[in-house]
Amino acid sequence: MQDILDLPVRSLVARLSRREASVESVVRGYLDRIQALDTQVCAWQHIDEENALSQARALERSVRGPLHGLPIGVKDLIDTADMPTTYGSVRYAKHQPALDAACVAAAREAGAVILGKTVTTEFATFKPGPTRNPRAPVDRPHTPGGSSSGSAAAVAAGMIPLAFGTQTAGSIIRPAAYCGVVGYKPTYGTLSLVGVKALAPSLDTLGVLARRVDDVAFFTGRLARLDLDPRTFGRLRIGVCRQPHEAVPSADSIRAIETAARNFEQLGAQLADLDLRGVCEGLTGAQIDIMGYEAAAAFTPERLSPPDGFSPQFQAFLETGAQVSGERYAAARALAQEARAAFRTIFEQVDVIVAPSAPDIAPAGLEATGDPVFNRFWTLLGNPCVHVPTGTGEFDMPTGVTVIAPYGVDALALSVAHALETKLA
Repeated sequence: MQDILDLPVRSLVARLSRREASVESVVRGYLDRIQALDTQVCAWQHIDEENALSQARALERSVRGPLHGLPIGVKDLIDTADMPTTYGSVRYAKHQPALDAACVAAAREAGAVILGKTVTTEFATFKPGPTRNPRAPVDRPHTPGGSSSGSAAAVAAGMIPLAFGTQTAGSIIRPAAYCGVVGYKPTYGTLSLVGVKALAPSLDTLGVLARRVDDVAFFTGRLARLDLDPRTFGRLRIGVCRQPHEAVPSADSIRAIETAARNFEQLGAQLADLDLRGVCEGLTGAQIDIMGYEAAAAFTPERLSPPDGFSPQFQAFLETGAQVSGERYAAARALAQEARAAFRTIFEQVDVIVAPSAPDIAPAGLEATGDPVFNRFWTLLGNPCVHVPTGTGEFDMPTGVTVIAPYGVDALALSVAHALETKLA
């Protein structure tokens, strides 16, 4: 059974669809892993074993669709009609949505089994949940990153093959980097956000965390009705960005970039050094302004209906966002538009960009979730991003890089990421 649980997603679904393994046995196998591991990792907000097994038994009667029998986790920012959805907030501790989010409904229709809800930070912002990074020693805890903390940790610990995440600043790529798994933030708008708690609607992006690049490509392609399966391209032009921001990457992050560059060169790619600090000037501040302004607007109903139940961190975040004027918000959006045009020109010179995923390895401690500074402006621009683990750094904690492709060219980002992953294996 352990061998089946560790199969690539595409192979697992094929085995289940051919009835070479039962959906119920696979679901039980993952539930056993959760029971054995989650007391230490704390990746799951809600698990209903009987619900999961009931879904599995229903699928035994007929092959449902292209994701037949695939167990998945759902970030607790995403509505589920048969499980509570708390958004990481005490205010919503007993909240039970009437309907599934669009992505959950689509996954069910395609044959996936919703195993449970993974921990999110409060409203996908900064207050951490209880999740620990499973790659860290028990006696020296490290953050799993946020806000898709539980999804990244559950995948890294082998408790689930794949889980939904969301990103408004760095909430897929950063936890993927910290936990040593693959994180895929698609082009903005690729997957529907209906039924996902809004934070900043012009930035919020639904994506996936998994163990392999092909896993996220297979799953997302089936949901979005896109051909995202990795393929071979001709000789690629890869822009290597060692420092995308004024923040200085650590020695471990620099080694991750050098490892990726060396392996791309061995694959025959043409490399070009990119210094993006000029073209990206002001974009991090613009993302912060847009995120704060839109969040303050999105949470007006909760803010005006006492008791608000917000943590001091989230309350301070909303108060800061409320200070962003409409003119400043418009200026931030205009700057983002100018940058998108500038990047279209850059992507005429290179096919993809490879950049650091995080300033450093996962920070020690559980009081914060790390700095999204290397992710914010990619989210603002809306480009597809794929985090690829490249090795380990200090304390044997994971390191990796992000592959970024032009807006809407997700298949290229996934194919280049898959080529790097395969070369590193």
